[in-house]
Amino acid sequence: MTGQGAGQRVLVAGMGSELGSLVAVKLEAESWVGALVGIDADPPRRRLRKAEFHLLAPSQRERIVDVVTAFNPHVLINLSVWEPDARASLRDARAFTADATVAIIGAAAECPALEAVVIRSGIEVYGRGRGTRTRPDESAPIQPTSEFGKMLANVEQQSAVLAGRTGLAIGTLRLAPVLGKHVPSPLGRLLRQPIVPYSALADSPFAVVEDGDAANAFVTAAARRLNEPVNVVAHGAITTLQAALRGRRIPLPLLGPGWGLAGRLSQILGAPIPDHVVEVMHRGRLADGSRAIEVLGSAPASSTSEVIDHLYAWESVVRIGNIREAVA
Repeated sequence: MTGQGAGQRVLVAGMGSELGSLVAVKLEAESWVGALVGIDADPPRRRLRKAEFHLLAPSQRERIVDVVTAFNPHVLINLSVWEPDARASLRDARAFTADATVAIIGAAAECPALEAVVIRSGIEVYGRGRGTRTRPDESAPIQPTSEFGKMLANVEQQSAVLAGRTGLAIGTLRLAPVLGKHVPSPLGRLLRQPIVPYSALADSPFAVVEDGDAANAFVTAAARRLNEPVNVVAHGAITTLQAALRGRRIPLPLLGPGWGLAGRLSQILGAPIPDHVVEVMHRGRLADGSRAIEVLGSAPASSTSEVIDHLYAWESVVRIGNIREAVA
């Protein structure tokens, strides 16, 4: 698959995240991967057999550069992106992502063996959706209209500067909203609330991608030395109302003023609604993922509806009383 020899050195920035640790597990099973190193502000969420991990905060720029340059990878996968209100607040997510991007891009420029970089981005870079008529492909202009979209666009911009300076292959995976069993997703948390708000006037369709499918895309992109942007989107679409009904939640239709109250209530319940998720509620979020088949060899296995069904099938609360009853 790769066209490269065995024993390739691979570094995963952001290995401590749910997606990053899943990518690392899959990389450990690849015959072309030799040494595997990861860095992140949090430890990996899965048991890894051979990866070497360094616990480093995004602000520790000199230490990050030292670790990356000492390892001198052939491939660098940058997953150091903090989605607002997932693992961190908007303020912290913005600062962590900016600091990590500067450190990782700076380190990459100093690695003589480095051949390719694969970065995480998202279809949020295309801006507000327009329902079923808007499925931007990779040639569409980058016009982010949310804070998360602007953060991702900045990561892409800095990576493009690196490519211009070094000639490295830069593969950009623009992911649909990622959902998974343990993924800290603000959209996933909102959909799993007992009462799910939706836009009464514009319940527009959106698409998602399951974390396993997203991880497979990163491994394949690294193996193939991807050198272009690719949308990674599950086929099909769903609206918020449809999702709530599939999950047997109580749908709550809202007009404009009602979103302020719903946002405050959702914050109290532990499911804050950042602006990129509000865009999904009002305008939808779709993208054309057909090019993934051509350049990566496959599309996500799970459809959007299947990912939503899996979301509702996962237990969110384990009740101590039930455990005690079972033991008794």
